[in-house]
Amino acid sequence: MLRFFHRYAALFAALTTSLSAAQTKGMTVNFVASKPPTRSSHASTIVETPSGVVASWFGGTAERAKDVEIWLSHLKGTVWSQPLRVASGTEDSGAPQYACWNPVLFQQPKGSLLLFYKVGPSPDTWWGRVQESNDGGKTWGPSRRLPDGLVGPVRNKPILLPDGSLLCGSSSEDAGWRVHMERSRAPFTEWTRTPPLNDASIWGAIQPTLLDWQNGKIQILVRTRQKVIAESWSSDSGKTWSPLAAIGLPNPNSGIDAIRLQDGRALVVYNPNATNRATLSIAVSQNGSKWTHAGHIETTLEPGKPDLDYNAAELSYPAVIQAFDGQIHLTYTWKREKIRHVVLNPKTIALP
Repeated sequence: MLRFFHRYAALFAALTTSLSAAQTKGMTVNFVASKPPTRSSHASTIVETPSGVVASWFGGTAERAKDVEIWLSHLKGTVWSQPLRVASGTEDSGAPQYACWNPVLFQQPKGSLLLFYKVGPSPDTWWGRVQESNDGGKTWGPSRRLPDGLVGPVRNKPILLPDGSLLCGSSSEDAGWRVHMERSRAPFTEWTRTPPLNDASIWGAIQPTLLDWQNGKIQILVRTRQKVIAESWSSDSGKTWSPLAAIGLPNPNSGIDAIRLQDGRALVVYNPNATNRATLSIAVSQNGSKWTHAGHIETTLEPGKPDLDYNAAELSYPAVIQAFDGQIHLTYTWKREKIRHVVLNPKTIALP
């Protein structure tokens, strides 16, 4: 267990919009923007660049609204910079403005910072775009539309394979919820996509997060309509995949993210209650096969109040990285209003 979680459970349950930062043993909590530039914020992504940690998300009136754009902020010490708009959904020449969705940041080794995102009226009709920054996200080159039918990493960060190709967890929602894997390499003009990894009538699954166990062995974890997290494995660097199977962790059909830690373990951030998004937790695994719940990051549940206002209680869509200094950085949606940032010391996470 995370030793500090029980001690500070009352604090986490009482978190309100007046809280701008909190410090506990092994854990730091704040907001990326205490006063966001938009009414709604959702679906963050986080990355470490040579010049520091960067986060991005989509924000506007509400999800799907035409004014939803991609925003970005830089972490300087313990303070986040004023959010900047980096994509607006108007990049397609002659087309009306559409909503932006699900940004994904990826830092190329010794190369540019990539920003993948989606544009369109809905997830079953959206398309993928990518743009690059050569200065850690301060300025950006032109946005390019991906080939038809391709969206790049749909919500979670891709992994770079030894052959130099970028393997992206993707999914489509136009014929049921189906998981695909997409692959490309710089300059990311040519892409390939696998057939669906699942039968949508058996498993409704989207938004894979990737775990690289090395030597060609890769695991994906996916959110499902079956209210559990499911997995699939590849032993040939993502070319072929095993059938989806549950891993024993409940989930209310909500976004997840996972990483391999520097000590070899895997960590997944997820909502552990099959009926709501009011609690955000972590689980760890030594091998990807057996997962152990390791404690709560935050909860908005209140004793004696089982009826939840969906948005007011929501803690969702986590993104997680481990920085060069070993610290674990999380960002996630806080009540659809703000993006929460949490830093964890991995030494406080006990072995499963």
